[in-house]
Amino acid sequence: MTGRRDLVILLVPITIIAVAGLFFLIVRPGATAQPTVGLTASAALESPSGDSMGTVTFRQAAAGVLVMADMTGLAPGGHAFIVHEVGSCTPDFNAAGDHFNPEETEHGLIHSAWKRGESAGGHGGDLPNIYAASDGSARADFFTEGITLNSGPRHSVFDADGSAIIVHERPDAYGEEESDTGVRVACGVIKRTQELRLS
Repeated sequence: MTGRRDLVILLVPITIIAVAGLFFLIVRPGATAQPTVGLTASAALESPSGDSMGTVTFRQAAAGVLVMADMTGLAPGGHAFIVHEVGSCTPDFNAAGDHFNPEETEHGLIHSAWKRGESAGGHGGDLPNIYAASDGSARADFFTEGITLNSGPRHSVFDADGSAIIVHERPDAYGEEESDTGVRVACGVIKRTQELRLS
């Protein structure tokens, strides 16, 4: 009988430790949560004079975010298309701050660190350039892992001060040094819309 009691006394602390460890794994700060697939957001783009220039729609997927742009009123040719770190376009587009860069990485989708076998994914908010047709319209879809629509993770566009999408006058060269992309020609604050119902 004494042996069984000793076994119970030994197993109780082990069980408590195991449960506590499981609880720590579930709730520890910084733990990576699975994204909520189907979250949606949008940004209504405006020119510096307040004219409507289209919409950018965001949809959360399991491995990243689908970004869909439908724009008008652009000069024909390439334009840098970038998520910026502050959700504001007023009093002017400089209110949107710098590129969204939660991981504090170096700039550049094409980066020499790749040649050295190092990880360098560029800023989280950097997206490929968009290209406007002769009539000023542009339609583009991108998929990015650099942002999320879930609140909480470091790369969430819904952090304390929100985020905005900016279209620049000229295209980004994608290099380590930020190229001169000219003035900010369109800005839109990224706002939650609704959860997409997936059948």
